[in-house]
Amino acid sequence: MTTRVATFPLRLPVSMKAALEKIAERDGTSMNQFLVIAAAEKIAAMETERFFAERRARADDESFLRILNREGGEPPRPEDSID
Repeated sequence: MTTRVATFPLRLPVSMKAALEKIAERDGTSMNQFLVIAAAEKIAAMETERFFAERRARADDESFLRILNREGGEPPRPEDSID
């Protein structure tokens, strides 16, 4: 299966283009591939943020606190502590 590709003209300040060329070369990729990966990472981060915001909006704080404060269960293990 081939991926469909669209072109997009991109205007960059000369200094940013030069920096991208150096970084892409150091990364062993083309500037285009570097920018595609950077955009994919940004999209993933923003979609993850949206996912958790939606989950948070559906959260039931009262139920959460009831579960968190219930009697019984197992205390945190020493390796689970935050120092």
